[in-house]
Order: sequence, then C-alpha cells, then structure tokens
Amino acid sequence: MLCAPAAAFAASADAAPLLAFAARIAGDDARTRLIIDFDRKPDFEVHYVANPYRILIDLPQTDFGIKAEELEARGIFTDIRYGAMAAGRSRIVLTATRPVGVALAEVQQEEGASSHRLVIDAAIVTETVFQTQMEKQSWKEVSAPAGGDVPVQLPGSKSDGPFVIAVDAGHGGIDNGARGGVTKMEEKHVTLAFARQLAEALNALPDTRAILTRNKDEFLSLSQRVQLARSEGANLLISIHADTLRQKDIRGATVYTISDKASDSLAASLAERENLSDQIAGIAFVDEPAEVADILLDLTRRETQAFSISLAQSVVGKFKDQVLLINNPHRHAGFRVLTAPDVPSILLELGFMSNKEDEQLLTDPAWQKKVAGLIAEAVKDYRTTVASNGG
Repeated sequence: MLCAPAAAFAASADAAPLLAFAARIAGDDARTRLIIDFDRKPDFEVHYVANPYRILIDLPQTDFGIKAEELEARGIFTDIRYGAMAAGRSRIVLTATRPVGVALAEVQQEEGASSHRLVIDAAIVTETVFQTQMEKQSWKEVSAPAGGDVPVQLPGSKSDGPFVIAVDAGHGGIDNGARGGVTKMEEKHVTLAFARQLAEALNALPDTRAILTRNKDEFLSLSQRVQLARSEGANLLISIHADTLRQKDIRGATVYTISDKASDSLAASLAERENLSDQIAGIAFVDEPAEVADILLDLTRRETQAFSISLAQSVVGKFKDQVLLINNPHRHAGFRVLTAPDVPSILLELGFMSNKEDEQLLTDPAWQKKVAGLIAEAVKDYRTTVASNGG
C-alpha cells in the first residue's frame, strides 16, 4: 500500500515518535533512489507540488537522527529538507528543477531486525505526466490534511490508450553536435526541425501520439532522454541525428539498434562520439552502488531489442528507392540513448552534415517532410506486424 489514511497520522500523535536513524541517496540526473531507515514501520503519504517541482513525503511525528551529509541533495534533487510539519506530523520535501514522479515507494523490513526502510525511487517525467499526477491528488493545497491513495507513476510502455512514440532530437543547448561544411548549420537545429516534422506525421496516424523529448534548444542528458520517453509510457523511441565524418564522400541514412558489440568500426566510432554528449556538457558518468543499479542504465531486454530490430528493418524498407541509404543501412552499436529496457528504440542518422549533398537535403524542409512521412509509414507497418504476432 502506497499511502496510509490520514487517521493513521492522528492516531500516532499520542505514540512515541518514529526515529529515522540513517539514510542514503544515489542516482543520476534522470533517476534517484532515497532510502531512510526507521526504528519501526512508518506510515507515509506521497504528494506533488509545483513551482518549484517537489515531492512531499508525509510521515507521523518523526525524530530525524540523520547526519546532514546522508541526505545531501544529489541526482534529480537540488534540495532536500525534513522536519516537523504540525502536531503529530513530519515531512520530507524533495525539490527538483524538472518535473518528477515517484516510480516506487514502499516500506521494507530489515531481515532479522525490527527496523524498516522506506525506499523511494523517483525519476524525471514530462510536464504532461506531472500535471496528471497533480490532478489525481486528493488535495489541492500544501497545508491541507493528507488523505486518500495517490497512484504512483510507473515507467514503461502502456498497453492501453494511444500508441506513443517519443521523438528525440539529438543534441541541444550547450551540445551543438555536428556542423555543416557549407551552411555551418548546427546538428542540434537540424534534428529539432526534423523531429517536429516527424511528430506531425506520426500524429496524423490513427490512435497515435508523438511526444518530443525536447521542443526547444536545451540540453538533455542521454539518461534524461530515455527517462522522459519512459515517463510518457512510450511504445517506441526514435532518436534523430545527422553526424559528420572525415570521409566527406560518404553519404546516406543509417538506422542503428543497440548492441554491446558494434557491427563495424563506423558504428563503433559514431556510438563513442554520441555517448560523449554528456561529457560535452560537463556531466560525468558515475558508477552507482549495486543497490541502485537497477534504476540506472541497463542493456535492453532481449524482447525489446527484437522489436527495435523489427522497427529498424521497417524504416530501411520504406527508405529503399526513396531515400539514399549508406551501405549496410541497419547497423548496431552501444548507443546509451537506446538503453530503455522496455521501450523499443532506434537511432536514425538521416545523413552526414560533412557531405555537401546530404547537408543540402538535411536543411530542406520539403525533404524533411518527405522522409518524416516515410518513417510514419514504417511505424504504421511495424504496428501491424507486432499486432499480427501478438505483441
């Protein structure tokens, strides 16, 4: 049970306060896990508040015997506060700069001990998801009594509702990406322009909703892109890129799926460069403790990878004789943006900004619209294939 009735807080007011005696926090800029140890089982409630984005964890009266450094803000949180809220009530406030949601909130009993731990897994979500969480709450004001269950926002693709495709415009903000040799156009602008065209084409399909991981010139880390797709329950993720190569005569589109071993040296070098996007913005990839590894980057599950390959083959098939393709157009490598374990994902290199013919096409709105339409057709065929196979 996620939330306790408000009456439980009132009843506990006459009892001895809970004791929170230890805590730890770990995560990255897309997901963060918070663990707090209590001397006995705590009842709790979760709420969301905007301006700024906050997660509130309400508890019965609690004495916090936690060292300050144990709950120092990190990951998606910029500030963490805790203490008494009112008679018989205490609160933990987790503040973030982006919309956030709780993917897991549960109490676990320590094996062989009387103590309990409260585990909170939080992740960034889109503004739409955050607003939905706010609207589903049983209260409207911070000071209102807590009461009623608040459903958690679980990650992963949804089986009901429209078919959701996350369209990810590569690079952005401080990360400019490649630069055209003739027009000097930066890749981040090319990918965003195409992503908008693709979203429009996908939204024209029946029972389909396309979302953009970014709709402006902003930086998103690779893990944030993955998590934003998951927060919307995306059924697919399509990441858009237009790189450069030293060999200026190479041109054409390529579709990549994930693999721990690259299909060739070109795929390996492109994946290595794309995976440096976070470092360009000064974000270092940090190995997390084993206890939080399950909420950080993982390789895709095999069934998800099979769907990704099916989508890639569908796109290549639609491009044939319509859009120039590189030799062996379906390739694979370890792109971190493709690591959602439950969202089939492809990375599409539309062409190369280092080739003047490709560059001319990549910056042409008419060409963008044509290619976006072909991808939409490929997605439509993919859905038909998956449905016929019982997927």
